[in-house]
Amino acid sequence: MAKKVLIVDYSWSQTTAAMAAQLQQLTAATRIELTVAPGTFPSDMFATADVANQQLASGHLPELTNSWPELTQYAIILVGGPVWSAKVATPVRTFLKQLTTYSGTVAPFYTDAGTPGNYEADFASLLPTTTVVPGIGLTAGALQSATQPLTTWWQTLLNGLK
Repeated sequence: MAKKVLIVDYSWSQTTAAMAAQLQQLTAATRIELTVAPGTFPSDMFATADVANQQLASGHLPELTNSWPELTQYAIILVGGPVWSAKVATPVRTFLKQLTTYSGTVAPFYTDAGTPGNYEADFASLLPTTTVVPGIGLTAGALQSATQPLTTWWQTLLNGLK
């Protein structure tokens, strides 16, 4: 029997959404796009980085405006988002708080402008008691030819869970 998979993603510029859509096509998973209130982030990338850094410094993460199904029904949750200042984007951080007691497998996927920094280590540090497996990161330019890397990553992930 196939493992039930959920894709959860936040995309500020729709780049991560494009990656999530490719993963959804590959995995046939249910997909939830995380949303924040309009006006939470400016339309300028640098101003958004400033807002996110202020959120991190204050500990006041943005509230998510959508809901999601009961997470325990999924064996694997793929969580995607953009890399912001070499860290997990603040809306994704808000969602990860829902996974602190999750007993399945979580895998990050992310998009960056060429400098992911320590994204995966930052991601894993937010879920210290959860099984987090290696993720995959791509730049916007790499998304156009991402079918093979995504397929290889997904198959490696599944093979590691057998």
